[in-house]
Amino acid sequence: MRPLVLDPLFRSIRTLTGVGPKHAKAFEKLLGGERVLDLLWHKPIDLIDRRHSPKLKEAKAGQIVTTTVTILQHQLPKRRGLPARIVASDDTATLDLVFFNAHRDWLEKTYPINAQVVISGRVEPYNNRLQMVHPDHAGKPEDIASIAKIEPVYPMTAGIGPKQMAKPIAEALKLLPDMPEWLDEPLVKTRNWPSWKKGMQVLHAPESAEDIDPAAPARQRLAYDELLARQIAMQMMRLRQKKLRGRSFAGDAALRTRFLKSLPFEMTNAQKMAIADIDADMADPTRMLRLLQGDVGSGKTVVAMAAMLNAVGAGAQAALMAPTEILARQHAETLGPMASALGLSVAVLTGRDKGKTRDAITTAIQNGTAQIIIGTHALFQEDVSFKDLGLVIIDEQHRFGVHQRLMLSDKGLAPDVLVMTATPIPRTLTLTLYGDMDVSRLLEKPPGRKPVDTRLVAVDRIGEVVAGLKRKVASGARAYWVCPLVEENEDLDLAAATERHADLQQHFGARVGLIHGRLKPTEKDKVMAAFAAGELDVLVATTVIEVGVNVPEATVMVIEHAERFGLAQLHQLRGRVGRGLDASACILLYTAPLSEMGKQRLSVMRDTEDGFLIAEKDLELRGAGEVLGTKQSGLPAFRMANVEAHSDLMLMAHTEAKLIAERDPMLNTRRGEAIRALLYLFEQDQAIQTIRSG
Repeated sequence: MRPLVLDPLFRSIRTLTGVGPKHAKAFEKLLGGERVLDLLWHKPIDLIDRRHSPKLKEAKAGQIVTTTVTILQHQLPKRRGLPARIVASDDTATLDLVFFNAHRDWLEKTYPINAQVVISGRVEPYNNRLQMVHPDHAGKPEDIASIAKIEPVYPMTAGIGPKQMAKPIAEALKLLPDMPEWLDEPLVKTRNWPSWKKGMQVLHAPESAEDIDPAAPARQRLAYDELLARQIAMQMMRLRQKKLRGRSFAGDAALRTRFLKSLPFEMTNAQKMAIADIDADMADPTRMLRLLQGDVGSGKTVVAMAAMLNAVGAGAQAALMAPTEILARQHAETLGPMASALGLSVAVLTGRDKGKTRDAITTAIQNGTAQIIIGTHALFQEDVSFKDLGLVIIDEQHRFGVHQRLMLSDKGLAPDVLVMTATPIPRTLTLTLYGDMDVSRLLEKPPGRKPVDTRLVAVDRIGEVVAGLKRKVASGARAYWVCPLVEENEDLDLAAATERHADLQQHFGARVGLIHGRLKPTEKDKVMAAFAAGELDVLVATTVIEVGVNVPEATVMVIEHAERFGLAQLHQLRGRVGRGLDASACILLYTAPLSEMGKQRLSVMRDTEDGFLIAEKDLELRGAGEVLGTKQSGLPAFRMANVEAHSDLMLMAHTEAKLIAERDPMLNTRRGEAIRALLYLFEQDQAIQTIRSG
């Protein structure tokens, strides 16, 4: 049961003064919810200081002024469209209050002649007179204390202005309960943090600009509460997953030995360590929940295959799920020959498989004929059942919703789960997305990989780039030409790619291919196969080639309008070259002049190939949502926390949540009871259910 003390916060905002039927829908749209709590989570983005109360004679142009005036005269327009003017004075100077489209009755009622009125707004000179257009506040002399103060500024929507926001917020603050303290007392004292209730009051009634800064004690306190709730929830989910009856996969040593001997290279130490971690996890009877982070070309596929052999060698099945059809087929092309050489069968299932073909694949999965299954989200559809799914590998998890990994893992009898990503993710974001998992990182590149020579070239030198490309192609090179990201608009992306394809055909004839998201899967495969086989010299593409495309003979990557891409995306694209033995180059074409941030970002790309360093810089410069791509990032939305500003708090919360989960997994202690209230407050309901179910 939700603690009774929280009930007032879960009431409808319609119960608050000032939120009638007229405004309720606008509030619900703005807040993304209809409860008092949703209103309290709606934090200010700025402040207006209304305490400045000079005489009108001393008021400076552009200042926000709060003062008491006497209304002298109404100058109401005879024609529509003209402004109404109300002349007011404070004995030192006169001031025109200017209104557009205001009702006469309202003006006469709010500003009666000879009455004293407290007004607050910005003063400006106009035709040698002082004026205030649409005062922000107007009240009686006794209202001055409630007007002449620091006023928080909130994000607004149509129909909700500062006045409509202020009254319900004030009402909501009266409902804040005194909560039991869920934080460690020494931490609160050391950091000089207020209580949760006081923190909320400071947030909505700030006394200075510092109070709404993410580094302010009150903001830090509220952010830490949210991060801790999220991390505790993840640890509770982890405990639950670990408690589910797992299996021990010791694997087949002979099968593993044959596989390792077949590799044409020596594995890196990082690969060996990751495989050792996974072997230990899979041998343990509890479930494996591990994240494998590896930069482009760090050798995740070999690690994934080694993990699959543990499951398959013990008689179970292994499934690998990829976010796109191109990537799924790419995995099949890489893993298929390895599996065949070991006498194992591989099935591939994607959305394109229909009718009898699909039936044959699903039958092979169901009866166990298929030992390694590779596919897209088609794998977790209802009609797909496995004979004995022992290992689930999910590639590029952040491109899926987080719950989809649970849906696939539900297909087996508590299968082990390995999540892989080639998108280097900063540590704070790793904890946000994968706080419930153990982490292995592949920080080395396989031997023999040459660095990619990255150059920044202004787009007005595109003729020189094409001439250089001609020379490269003449010597047997193949090249990608990636067209700009046009505000995530697929139609414009396609138009840009089609135009560039036509332009390059003037230079390279029919040996230029075009690939984009609108092509049917079979058409994409056909173009990719022609490029891989050397029938095409240049492949013009939108960002569909970003992940997983592997053509070792391609040694040139041209990225047009590179300044429009995220650093992680540029890094992924650059990773499509430099996969063979030949020297490779990446040309970042940009439009001048570049902004200061644009220069910094592209310089990072030129100066390093360390994906994790690039990701940290991208997070610092652009923020979390942009780093992962706001679409399908899987990044949870935070109400109080800011992933960039509160990264140190994220690491603290992760460590503390692990301790809490170890020492008080059922939250039965006095502090545990308070933490339950925290979990309800931040709606981590799954964690509550996990605790209930034991």
